[in-house]
Amino acid sequence: MHLSSLLPRGPATWLLAAILTGMTVRAADAPSGPGPATSPSASAEAKPGSVENSVVKIFSTMRYPDPFRPWTKQPPTEVTGSGVVIEGNRILTNAHVVLYASQVQVQANQSGDKVSATVVAMAPGIDLAVLKLEDESFFESHPALPRATVLPEIKDSVLAYGFPTGGNSLSITKGIVSRIEFMPYNFPTFGLRIQIDAAINPGNSGGPAVAGDKMIGLAFSVLGNAQNIGYIIPNEEVELFLKDIADGTYDGKPMMYDETQKFQNPSLHSYLKLGKTAEGILVRQPFEQSADYPLKKWDVITQIGDAPVDDEGMIKLGPNLRVRFEYLIQKIARNGTVPLTVWRDGRKIAVELPVSSTRPMLVHDLKGSYPSYFVYGPLVFSEVTSQFLGGINRDSIDGLAFGGSPLVARKGEKPAFPGEQLVVISSPFFPHKLAKAYWPPTGWVVATVNGTPIKNLAHLVAVLRDLPDEFVVFEFVGRGAETFVFPRKEMVAATEEILNDNGVRAQGSPDTLAIWNTQPAKK
Repeated sequence: MHLSSLLPRGPATWLLAAILTGMTVRAADAPSGPGPATSPSASAEAKPGSVENSVVKIFSTMRYPDPFRPWTKQPPTEVTGSGVVIEGNRILTNAHVVLYASQVQVQANQSGDKVSATVVAMAPGIDLAVLKLEDESFFESHPALPRATVLPEIKDSVLAYGFPTGGNSLSITKGIVSRIEFMPYNFPTFGLRIQIDAAINPGNSGGPAVAGDKMIGLAFSVLGNAQNIGYIIPNEEVELFLKDIADGTYDGKPMMYDETQKFQNPSLHSYLKLGKTAEGILVRQPFEQSADYPLKKWDVITQIGDAPVDDEGMIKLGPNLRVRFEYLIQKIARNGTVPLTVWRDGRKIAVELPVSSTRPMLVHDLKGSYPSYFVYGPLVFSEVTSQFLGGINRDSIDGLAFGGSPLVARKGEKPAFPGEQLVVISSPFFPHKLAKAYWPPTGWVVATVNGTPIKNLAHLVAVLRDLPDEFVVFEFVGRGAETFVFPRKEMVAATEEILNDNGVRAQGSPDTLAIWNTQPAKK
């Protein structure tokens, strides 16, 4: 399955999120006890006049990273989306509407003027962002839209407001709430998600969904190849995001990363000596293997906090709503842990599971930043990111898999040690006689330099900087990759000429240049 933003080369994290959902979704945007309360009814239609002044159109000029030419950016792309005025003279929208935006402007409904905006908070994982305007007099005639404090009920009527492509005026579509689930957003972030059957189209992203006279959430995606199935980020997720950024920094949602499976097969019950009526979710693979980690393989999680967990890993939030048990983590986590009750070795025990907003990944997402790189002679080295992997075509992936490349074999792994990165040749050779007769190395992962195993891009730069040898020898991981041998002094001397000939302004990104320049230039 593939989750593709309609924005060109949008964040590759969407692909990994989609893999977990088991369905095809795309951004609704121009080119990328313990539970919540539910309303007794929110079926009354919104009054259009009370909402229209709070909905805005957003114009963004995007400069996406180019993972195969990391010294530059992709050409500017003009995209549009929607947003809504919230308290504090701010505008709420989707992160993917303004991610990598070099310029953002906001236009009110029925207005010809555009007001310059600045992104002040961004959460690509849950796909939310907040904007501030240069001219705050805008808010004198465009008030904040009130938000409901309870979830809507299934079958409640909902109106989706936004500025989809195909016209310039505000669009309003009507539908009903059809499903509420705790599901993946952008990997590895999970959250509550509302499914509606109101038409949501490219450009609707970031526009409010309204039930009664209050906003119930923010439109963010549609189901690809399906009619009138759209998704809303509910107010509960919005409130968590706004609370998080109140101190000026977005920390992210606490999550658990242990692998679990349903506990429904009778043989599993017999194997663990648990009765047929026992319920819970089976721990298939703990996230950590250390002896002091609180979860073990074959544990059965029976409660999270005080909420019972059933054998599908669900908890009840009311008579008509069940969601994944992980939903409660964002509710009850304290000081980086969440209380669980588990069956282990025939008895129930209480454990405190550590939860974190970041999952260590060998192949990470750029999340709005640009890739680090370093040019050495005709070679361009870069860190491996999900954006890099997302740009590799299917045939190349098959070839990498056959060759045993870690780009395929290790893309879902944690780092084997703190700071581990895969360092890749991200681009074809720059034209130069030094590269004569060598096979094009794009996509090869560096194993060693002069016999030294390479830990990460910073380590590679430091090793190259400090080499005293006459020759520099690059070896790569996997079958079919050649070994490169270059004269070291000629490589260093040729670099400046190569940069000038190819219009590359800097030999490396600021972080790699800081390492390269900490010692005198090579002799």
